[in-house]
Order: sequence, then structure tokens, then C-alpha cells
Amino acid sequence: MQLQSRDIEAYLTEVKMAVHEGRYRLERNDKRRRNRELFIKYVINERKTEEILQSLTLHDFSGIVQNEHRGYENELLYIFGRNVQLLERFGSRMKTVPLYIKLNRLDNEFVIVISFHEQEYPLTYYFQ
Repeated sequence: MQLQSRDIEAYLTEVKMAVHEGRYRLERNDKRRRNRELFIKYVINERKTEEILQSLTLHDFSGIVQNEHRGYENELLYIFGRNVQLLERFGSRMKTVPLYIKLNRLDNEFVIVISFHEQEYPLTYYFQ
């Protein structure tokens, strides 16, 4: 798939508008243990989460994958990575944390933040 920077910028504009208007959800269900762990390990709240999502840029974009869940194969999931400064919850120091962020913008302009956790592996960035 050949991607153009303007396509990713348009996607980010739509995601940021949805976040600004409260039309998003961060998954924290049982299948998203690593998302929950981020909030346990670091001092982070909904406002900080929104700030991070609003700060995403074209240069944070890593790729697009097909949704693998049965019944949702038509959905495309956008992957971003971003280094952020977070305060350790059980400590007193700020730490640079590389985040893995996977987004799904639905047709109704609602955004599901599927992944929002520390990267397990370094990402490759599409526009760097």
C-alpha cells in the first residue's frame, strides 16, 4: 500500500477532532492488559492521554494493519509511536516512555484507542 503524507495528516486531523469532542474510548478490557498496566506503572490520567493523542504527528506514524478480529476484517488500524515523559507511580522520577498506539477510526467518526502502552519492540516510522 502506497501511503501519502496528506492521507495520514487527514486521518490525524479526524482523530484529534474526535478526541477533542470526546468521541473516543481507550480500551481497558481484559484483552488489553498492557493498556491497564501503563496506568498502574505511571501517573497518567484521561487528560494526559488526550494530550498525547493530540500531540501525534505524521512522523509518529508507523503503519496500517488489517483488523484480525472476526467480523471486523474490513477495518484498518493505524499504528503510531511516541516518546513521552511520564512520572513513575512508585518512584519519583520522570521517565521517557516509548508508547505503542493503535487507533481505529470508525465510519461514525468515533475513535477506539485499541493499544496505548509501552512499546514491546522498536517501531519503524513510515515518514522518517
